[in-house]
Amino acid sequence: MGNRFQVKDRFADGAQYIDGQLRSGTSGQSHTVVNPATGEEVLTYELASAADVDDAVAAAKRAFPAWSAATPGERSDALHRLAAVLAEQTEDFAYAESLQCGKPIKLSTEFDVPGTIDNTAFFAGAARHLQGQAAAEYSGDHTSYVRREAIGVVGSIAPWNYPLQMAAWKILPAIAAGNTIVLKPAELTPLTSLMFAQAAKEAGLPDGVVNIVTGAGREAGEHLVGHPDVVMTSFTGSTAVGKRVAEIATATVKRLHLELGGKAPFLVFDDADLEAAAHGAVAASLINTGQDCTAATRAYVQRPLHDAFVARVAELMETVRLGDPFDPATDLGPLVSHAQRDRVAGFVERARGYATVVTGGEVPGGELAEGAYYRPTLVSGAAQDSEVVQSEIFGPVLVVLPFDTDDEGIELANDTPYGLAASAWSRDVYRAGRATREIKAGCVWVNDHIPIISEMPHGGYKASGFGKDMSAYSFEEYTQVKHVMYDNTAVAAKDWHRTIFGDRI
Repeated sequence: MGNRFQVKDRFADGAQYIDGQLRSGTSGQSHTVVNPATGEEVLTYELASAADVDDAVAAAKRAFPAWSAATPGERSDALHRLAAVLAEQTEDFAYAESLQCGKPIKLSTEFDVPGTIDNTAFFAGAARHLQGQAAAEYSGDHTSYVRREAIGVVGSIAPWNYPLQMAAWKILPAIAAGNTIVLKPAELTPLTSLMFAQAAKEAGLPDGVVNIVTGAGREAGEHLVGHPDVVMTSFTGSTAVGKRVAEIATATVKRLHLELGGKAPFLVFDDADLEAAAHGAVAASLINTGQDCTAATRAYVQRPLHDAFVARVAELMETVRLGDPFDPATDLGPLVSHAQRDRVAGFVERARGYATVVTGGEVPGGELAEGAYYRPTLVSGAAQDSEVVQSEIFGPVLVVLPFDTDDEGIELANDTPYGLAASAWSRDVYRAGRATREIKAGCVWVNDHIPIISEMPHGGYKASGFGKDMSAYSFEEYTQVKHVMYDNTAVAAKDWHRTIFGDRI
């Protein structure tokens, strides 16, 4: 990893980034970032108070008039420079992401960081292509056109599972459209969000355009969402917390974007390529140690393939290498914290009472015992209404259930409150096409599961929320659509006026 920077030196001035400067929080409470692979302290910092949030929002509000008035080309140039700065700092970002999250370095290096750079480059281009309906004389007597205008100060909250990518997903469309932003990252994982804001300054973005407040949800987060000068909130996290965010945002009539929980079905029809489906299931259920709201969690396998699928997935899971996140050979790192590890283990232990743990289901010993590790786990024989099938576990756990008819498979796939992502596995284009139409999810993959691209939207159905991250569709969240209408007749007394006063001319 080259020369790794010293985190405590890098953030000696604090973990709040307000108006272009790092500073310490003023809540009087501290928080410690812990390396989940070892349990060792990475950084202890002072959490943000409501006053810190006020300062960040004020900085964003001051920066808004000039930034929103910048031309699309100027904002595009700034984001292109930001992409270049991020590319120059790839090693630092990958190191910090793996250090605070426990991600295997190959995931940080090959997925999180390049994905963020690509997203930045995408929005650099998209900044110049805000779209609206063509100007025309729709009434006959007037010319109408649509303006897309920046909405103001955005207050966003990002989760701990993909701190860098989620920060970018919140920040980039907001600022590309001319808004300014205050982002609250998770207290567990603030490092790369802060680094992203610093990179924005290096790229020449004005102070106050991107601000980071690192604080507790109940103090800093709720104050940010409810702040009268924040006009929109974008939140990614659990459905339960999302409901609270919605309550606060609704009270102040804010625009709201929610990307919430998931329980993605992995639907395997009996004509599927078994080897492809088994490999896909292992990768899709274990990515980021299963801490991914789009991860495959419920595999429904048509009965003729069910037993062979279970056997092959178990065999592949047992080859997965747990270890030091900074070892390039490591496949699976720890969960983000010991508390999260214990939560996942609790789901599996309770499932033993009504299902079969085929492989995994244990905390490894030896040199991994100090970390928040949990072995890849496969569960079979659970009922559709059981906790392990219905609840979001957010760990390296895959549950497999059989189905008989195609109707039944699709019905089971839709049978949870969530609807973020899903996949269908079949060699039959009509069968797969039916699944893409009838599964209620924001993304449905066919013969794959997990890949995302900057050009396409990410967002859910049902209890998984609403609104889109990434793609040009995200500008629907971050712009105000204004209809402008010009009279073309120069007639003082218009015919329609008679409906209000006078007679037909």
